[in-house]
Amino acid sequence: MAQQFAYPAALGDFITAVLAFIALFPVLRGSSAARPLVCLFNIFGTLDLINAIILANVYKTPAFMGPAYWIPAFWVPSLLVTHYITFLILIKYWKSRP
Repeated sequence: MAQQFAYPAALGDFITAVLAFIALFPVLRGSSAARPLVCLFNIFGTLDLINAIILANVYKTPAFMGPAYWIPAFWVPSLLVTHYITFLILIKYWKSRP
């Protein structure tokens, strides 16, 4: 697997996980900082997935990755749908609540 793909993908996934963890506590407390933090996590996570898809194609990542085939086949599409739904929820409730 090309390092030009693997390192940015791993770093992006790590940063996305850290942002999600940071956003978790304000969400649980009902803090006013929750929405901006979830929005930041969601934007970064979406851009990370798009970047990984682009880099995988640019650097010709092998189609068959052994047991990890389920990552691009299942998790990437699922995460993109989840980010999209989160955007819809954020947009719907952004103006309706203080």
